[in-house]
Amino acid sequence: MKFGGTSVADLNKIKNVALRVKREADSGHQVVAVVSAMSGTTDRLINYCIEISPLFDMREYDVVLATGEQVTAGLLSMALLAFGLNARSWQGWQLPIKTDAAHSKARIDTIDCGPLIKYLCDGGIAVVAGFQGISPNARITTLGRGGSDTSAVALAAALRADRCDIYTDVDGIYTTDPRIVPQARKLEKISYEEMLEFASMGARVLQTRSVELAMNNHVRLRVLSSFQDLPGTLVLHEDEIMEAQKVSGIAYSRDDAKITLLRVPDRPGVAAAIFGSLSDQNVNVDMIVQNVSSDGTTTDITFTIGKADLTRARDSLKRARPLIGYSEIFEDANVAKISVVGVGMRSHPGVANTMFRTLADKAINIQVISTSEIKVSVLISAEYTELAVRALHTAYELDTSDGALPAGTLP
Repeated sequence: MKFGGTSVADLNKIKNVALRVKREADSGHQVVAVVSAMSGTTDRLINYCIEISPLFDMREYDVVLATGEQVTAGLLSMALLAFGLNARSWQGWQLPIKTDAAHSKARIDTIDCGPLIKYLCDGGIAVVAGFQGISPNARITTLGRGGSDTSAVALAAALRADRCDIYTDVDGIYTTDPRIVPQARKLEKISYEEMLEFASMGARVLQTRSVELAMNNHVRLRVLSSFQDLPGTLVLHEDEIMEAQKVSGIAYSRDDAKITLLRVPDRPGVAAAIFGSLSDQNVNVDMIVQNVSSDGTTTDITFTIGKADLTRARDSLKRARPLIGYSEIFEDANVAKISVVGVGMRSHPGVANTMFRTLADKAINIQVISTSEIKVSVLISAEYTELAVRALHTAYELDTSDGALPAGTLP
């Protein structure tokens, strides 16, 4: 059972979580509860780091951020003990959850579940601090924003759990954000691949790496509400879904920024120089488009990154300018990424055309396009985000027939 920041936002909500955990334990289940930091805590800790030093040391940054989950784990354990249950908290280093040394974006290598399994078999309830692990150098690491999802799925895989339940502030996966489209529908089931695209394209219900980990390790996920006893959405293999929809939903993200390098020499190795310099700073690149000049001597390269990485990316590219040879660099943080997702796209032609025609009808200009087998994404000006999402949701006939507000919709 994994509980996100909104689920443990205050002491009353932590007590509510304890009751949910107790209910599962009373039903005879062995339970591991993975917790995030209380809502708002991680942002506050990040701001502390920035105020101390804008280009802070990433190792000490991880030390600071890991305290948020440590507090929640201790408080939930206290609440369970107060209910007369046998419970204790575990930090990432106590299991241990071993990671690589990529501080702030560490990846899990192994989890030693021996002591944890013994504790569960002795009737204990384990409360694990998500989001954190320990590096080969015995330093605390964090797994990146949303990393508690990854902690939970990794533990479920290592323990061979029956299921990994992700408790959040919505009661499942919707065809799009109900706050933008009140006619959005809750999905009973969604495939790993679709959920992976939703997560990577901006849907915040599940973290991308957690979905990938679940898919690779055959961990069945269920997304459900911490605040309502309603059926959630199952995330599972595509072959467990009777008939795939052409389009399952519309995802969007306002967390991207666009960078354009002008008049880059068109020669072998220049792309490696650009994206290698970004990789060295752990900056992930998403959409890429290249326009070669008419004489074939130079090219303009445009790509997107996370807004949070914009400063590091800019500094890295400026340092690498003598090697790359570009003439100018432009950046734009006022962009949004809109994605149409569905495994049924494999067998239904015309999905991309519908997207482009719908946006054109709304006079929305497309800046960048990228595709995969089950997804089409475009980059547009951020001011048109809600208009684009609503128009596409209607164009693909995803609206509920009665227009009723779906259960669990956020206010």
